[in-house]
Amino acid sequence: MAISSLSLSWVSTTLPDNKLNLLNRNEVPKASGAYFSGKTIVCSSETASTEESHYKRRPLLLGVGALTTSLLHTSSLLAEGIPDKFRGYVDKEDGYSYYYPSDWRDFDFRAHDSAFKDRYMQLHNVRVRFIPTDKTDIHDLGPLEEAVPYLVRHKFAAPNQVEKIFNMQEKTIDGKNYYTFEYGLTSPNFATTSFATIAIGNGRYYTLIVGANERRWKRYRNQLKMVADSFRILDI
Repeated sequence: MAISSLSLSWVSTTLPDNKLNLLNRNEVPKASGAYFSGKTIVCSSETASTEESHYKRRPLLLGVGALTTSLLHTSSLLAEGIPDKFRGYVDKEDGYSYYYPSDWRDFDFRAHDSAFKDRYMQLHNVRVRFIPTDKTDIHDLGPLEEAVPYLVRHKFAAPNQVEKIFNMQEKTIDGKNYYTFEYGLTSPNFATTSFATIAIGNGRYYTLIVGANERRWKRYRNQLKMVADSFRILDI
């Protein structure tokens, strides 16, 4: 079905329909045509690159203007709109969403459910993982000032790393509680600084970590803080 005005970008036909990758409205390229096949929306675009067509886990790319009512209700993050130069990632099956810099690329990060990274700097990335839990809220881990230092020291830091916590904050969004904190890890050969957001819901303990090499941190800190703050749990 050819159309003359379209707010959808090019997508692969292999995407599961429970994982969505949403474009900021300002990034949507001009499309020359579109057709619909089963549950997959496919659009040809004059700006789609050959490189993009070969991603193994190519997420569905949708313009904000093309979101249906059901998708708008999927996440309060998406209802608020995606910031300029970011893309939104929604995993309806596993119950979470967040956004990340639009020039990052997806990659496999061991033991993580989703991950995106800078094209050139391996340590500049975001990743999300979750594990089953019988806890029902992040407060079950303990108060913020006790839970975060324990996690950084015993779960995030390797034995040869020195950890430092810079700040911590707690927030409640749509009745769900989140801990977000900034921390640094120093190894003998390199150092990184990261934000982490943790939350509990759907019988799962979620962790999002977004970080960069310490030398790049000052330049990109605000950008990465937006990623950490965007994380949301979705009801499943």
